[in-house]
Amino acid sequence: MRVLNAEVVRALGITPADIAGAADREGEELRRREEAYRDGRPAPDLRGMTVVLVDDGLATGSTMRAAVAAVRKLGPARVVVAVPVGAAETCAEFRSVADDVVCADTPDPFFAVGNWYQDFAQTTDDEVRELLARSSGAGSPVG
Repeated sequence: MRVLNAEVVRALGITPADIAGAADREGEELRRREEAYRDGRPAPDLRGMTVVLVDDGLATGSTMRAAVAAVRKLGPARVVVAVPVGAAETCAEFRSVADDVVCADTPDPFFAVGNWYQDFAQTTDDEVRELLARSSGAGSPVG
C-alpha cells in the first residue's frame, strides 16, 4: 500500500515517475527484508487479534499510517499504536486512525524522534533476525 503526503509531493515537485521508481526500489527492499526476517516462517494470521504496532516515535506519522492501513487489511480485531515519544499533534491525530494510541511522552517542542535518544542507530538485519528468533520461542505470533 502506498501512502503519499500530497502537500510534500506538490511542494517538492515530485513526479509520478519519481514516485513509481522509489516505490519499486522500496518494494524490492521490503521483499528482501521479509524473506530474510521470516526465515521460512509464514506470515502470522492477524484475524480477530489485537495488533500492537510499535515504533521508535511519531513525527509526521506517515510510516505508522501506512503500517496501520496495511495491518487493517489483515482483519485484526483492534490496532494499537505504541511509541515512547511523539509529536503531540501527531499522537492526537492517530486517535482517529488506530483503536488505541499510547504515546509515552509528547515533549514540547518536539523537533525530531532522534533528538530523544542517546543512540539512534539503525537496527541491523542480524539484530532483527536474532530478536525474531528469540520471540518465536515465546509463542508470539511474530514467529
